[in-house]
Amino acid sequence: MVKIGIIGGSGLDDPKIMKGAKEIEVGTPFGKPSSALTVGKIENIDVVILARHGKKHTIYPTGVNYQANIHALKEQGCTHIIVTTACGSLKKEIKPGDFVFIDQFIDRTTKRKSTFYEKDHVTHIPMAEPFCSDLRKLLGETADDLNLSNHKKGIVVTIEGPRFSTKAESNLFRSWKADVINMSTVPEVVLAREAGICYASVAMSTDYDCFLEDRPEVTIEEVLKVMKQNANNVKKLIISTIPKVKGNPECKCRQDIKTAVIS
Repeated sequence: MVKIGIIGGSGLDDPKIMKGAKEIEVGTPFGKPSSALTVGKIENIDVVILARHGKKHTIYPTGVNYQANIHALKEQGCTHIIVTTACGSLKKEIKPGDFVFIDQFIDRTTKRKSTFYEKDHVTHIPMAEPFCSDLRKLLGETADDLNLSNHKKGIVVTIEGPRFSTKAESNLFRSWKADVINMSTVPEVVLAREAGICYASVAMSTDYDCFLEDRPEVTIEEVLKVMKQNANNVKKLIISTIPKVKGNPECKCRQDIKTAVIS
């Protein structure tokens, strides 16, 4: 059985899209999640939507309770999580408005809790392939079907934020062969793997990071403008992908945790 969690799915809780939509407040052993959960069905598939930064975008990246968010979706029985994330492009060929289905990350955060196993047990979760390959493939194929400009893989650098990068940092990340930069993938993807949930990200390029000498530095207005312009494309992509998701209990994403805990 498939149940899909969506994080950052702005507009997807529209009653015209989601049947039987209702909001529920939940708690977790790690505190409250970022928002109430919107539960219902999209294309006859059970869906749970959570706003990563709160319903009114009031939670800054490091202030997000990633543990509570993933735990809440796990408790709701989610087998898969599809997330959306705004990102800056580190390559000229990744244009503002493009989708990138990231397959690797570089973690530059230092202040976030990145495990559920903080006492009694220790876990060393494998992260060689952090994103669900099956879910990524589905998203990429669906993007092609919808004629959406996309990149089938990419390396994301997750920084602490909330500030943007310096030019020196941007060029350093480019020298590492990173493709995009954001502030939210880590530890979200790590916790999803600890929870035994398949996880994939729709990273939307909203701007070029500050490495380009012939462009002014990025502003929040620029980012929000591109996000607004592409909101319908994100919605179409996720709604079209949901019916194609298959349950696969043997997926590595769901099995890794079984041998990662030291008791």
